Amino acid sequence: MTDRSKVIFGNVISDAAVRKAAKSKKKFMKKYGDDSNVDYKIRVRDNEVIGPILGVKNIEVTSKIKENEGTLDTDKGIIVGNIRMGFGHYRISMAMASYAKHLGYTPYWMDLNSYKETTCTKVIGAQNDLYSLGSRLSKNPIFNKLVWEPTNYEGFRALTYNAADQKNAELMASVYRNVPKDIPVIATHVWPAQAAIHAGMKYVVNAIPDNWPMALHLSEGSVHTIQCKNAYMGYRILNGMDGKRVCKPMPRESLVYTGHYIDYELVENIEKDCEQRINRKKSGAPMRFLLTIGGAGAQKEIFAEIIKHLIPFIKKGQAALYVNVGDYRNVWDELKKEIRGMSNLSTEHMDNWEDTLRFSEKALDEKEMITGIHGFYHADIFKAVYTTNLLMRSCDVLVTKPSELAFYPVPKLFIKRVGKHEMWGAIHSAEIGDGSLECRDIPHTIQMLDQFLETDLLEEMCENIVENKAAGIYDGARKVVELAVKLKEAGR
Repeated sequence: MTDRSKVIFGNVISDAAVRKAAKSKKKFMKKYGDDSNVDYKIRVRDNEVIGPILGVKNIEVTSKIKENEGTLDTDKGIIVGNIRMGFGHYRISMAMASYAKHLGYTPYWMDLNSYKETTCTKVIGAQNDLYSLGSRLSKNPIFNKLVWEPTNYEGFRALTYNAADQKNAELMASVYRNVPKDIPVIATHVWPAQAAIHAGMKYVVNAIPDNWPMALHLSEGSVHTIQCKNAYMGYRILNGMDGKRVCKPMPRESLVYTGHYIDYELVENIEKDCEQRINRKKSGAPMRFLLTIGGAGAQKEIFAEIIKHLIPFIKKGQAALYVNVGDYRNVWDELKKEIRGMSNLSTEHMDNWEDTLRFSEKALDEKEMITGIHGFYHADIFKAVYTTNLLMRSCDVLVTKPSELAFYPVPKLFIKRVGKHEMWGAIHSAEIGDGSLECRDIPHTIQMLDQFLETDLLEEMCENIVENKAAGIYDGARKVVELAVKLKEAGR
């Protein structure tokens, strides 16, 4: 196994940083064990939630069976490697799966944070728990300013951070042991990419999610894809990743600009959905706002103020709300308890997938009048994440922090970020005209709500989205899938 912590794209890491990286791996080994020699078998099963929609099959990894169960299509299969850290990496993975299915391939889902008996999952789970805690603590302005934002913005940016990650990822490689090495891997987080490279997977695409270049996302040996030109340039020269030193750049073949990672179904229907948004605005139908809470569940207080402001408009038939609380039922219950009059206006779609599917389909009918507040909750992570995708087409405005949803082709109102690196998602969206600036406090959030309700801002964004589609800005998922296939074809 190559030690990828010592030199990163030709940039030599200091001995002190290398020792620190080795110490980090040793600490995890001591706490969670070293299963490098365990012969984990794989079990292939249909994904019951997004399988019927996106053709996804799950790859389970376990030592509890003696032989591999199920078959992997080594000719038309593509592995989508991910972790559950918030909802973002799952959502991007769903976009990849969507286009894989559309292009005639079988997407196999590998969530490295779901194999509970493995050292891999124990290491990822510990870091995921720490990140979720930081997200929640970031509501404290002192912690946010002194710890959280500097860590997310400059700490993760350093090559030395990547060196430590590379050592830790050596502990994750065993989950790929019985996966055929010539099946392409599309990783929507760096750890599945690094683990795949350490395990000897031949064709790995590392789909970088953020628009702020950070060494955190580097997985040397894979092909890195980027959603935005600004980030592409930052990664090309590894800008600022070694303090003031000028870094050796990434090799040209290691970096590809693709555009935004968006599901086929959403891209295919952009013109139709934007036309319906404009028609609803012109006819005076209630403007549909979709509020979607992230996997860390850190936006409840902002949601509450938005709902309070919109209730008078909802009562007058000028606005309607979709509220997807994901797998945080407590958030919905607390909002109802806190906001006077919310319960009387609400229809609940609670942990009923068939009901959610029916509602999302009904809402696409241009003759359908949606009123009131509709709350959605699902305990299952796939349902919790994909509900937003289902509702996105029929909503008029998506209200979200500027994370992975910043790249989706729907008019967007950006609330306060959770981590400074997310800032650039809102900047990019505002530049291409499909989203607002980041509203970092409640008064600016309310101002932007009123802009959507009272001006032609919605129409402007819809027109920009259609133009962006024509320019290929939303074609990233398709291009990533095609790239993964081309890597395999070239390897043959």
